Amino acid sequence: MGEFDLIARYFDRPVRRSPLGIGDDCALLQPAAGMQLAVTSDMLVEGRHFLSTVDPRRLGHKALAVNLSDLAACGARPLAFTLSLALPAVDQAWLAGFAQGLFALAGEHGCELVGGDTTRGPLCINITAFGEVPAGRALLRSGARPGDDLWVSGTLGDARLALEAFRGTIALPQAIFEAARLRMEQPQPRVALGQALLGIATSAIDISDGLLGDLGHILRRSGVGASVQAACAPGLLAATGAGLQLDETLLQELVLAGGDDYELAFTAPAAQRDDVTAAAARAGTAVTCIGSIAATPGLRVLDAAGLPLPRQFAGFDHFR
Repeated sequence: MGEFDLIARYFDRPVRRSPLGIGDDCALLQPAAGMQLAVTSDMLVEGRHFLSTVDPRRLGHKALAVNLSDLAACGARPLAFTLSLALPAVDQAWLAGFAQGLFALAGEHGCELVGGDTTRGPLCINITAFGEVPAGRALLRSGARPGDDLWVSGTLGDARLALEAFRGTIALPQAIFEAARLRMEQPQPRVALGQALLGIATSAIDISDGLLGDLGHILRRSGVGASVQAACAPGLLAATGAGLQLDETLLQELVLAGGDDYELAFTAPAAQRDDVTAAAARAGTAVTCIGSIAATPGLRVLDAAGLPLPRQFAGFDHFR
């Protein structure tokens, strides 16, 4: 099977938002009147971002999900995406599964494939996604203000829990492992929540490299500090009600710095707590207030007694 046969068989789909679809030198997109384009790009490299044993359907889902999560953090509605795919060889069963997972998630969010590239090489997936957001209303990292509440969506730490099980550093009951693995391999981007928070949240970011590491980006861009109540951080959905007992230090590491969560961290005025919870209810996503924004720069992580935790947490860094 040649390159163009591969594209035609697995990735050629009808489109509505581009007059060209795939197959030309460029895709053409036109946002609606009064809207701005939001653009994001993420690369997944085998051995760095995913294991060779991952189900290709889940990998297709995740490849798009990590981009939709970025659009969610801006409050953008997904429109379209491009796919660049390096393959060591043409594996038709793998391609069929990958495409199935990719287009299932794309269909959920009305997001269309409008172009890209394929080549031979080590397995690498790069997607650029496009969304639209009302002009001047996008959620940014730079809008947090002193007195704002700090919120997170969903639960944290499951993906890192699965990774540690794969590494052999922790033994898990099979049911817990499978639940955590699903969170790692098939994250659910909080697209509806991001749009529901427009006009309410003052800043937002998606949690890909760990809660505290990503929160640091908001604090730097906004020129503020924050206090985080570590005990309030919602963690480990996979272990809920399963009686899993973890060392407190390990649990803090998983929840506060685990990474690969693809939840949203966001800030909003304390006076709008009811608006936040109503927006979350409309989006069908649980949210938890875990702290507050302060004028004094710096990140203070506090225990249940309100005392600073004695250890430091570092977010994921590809080059560290």
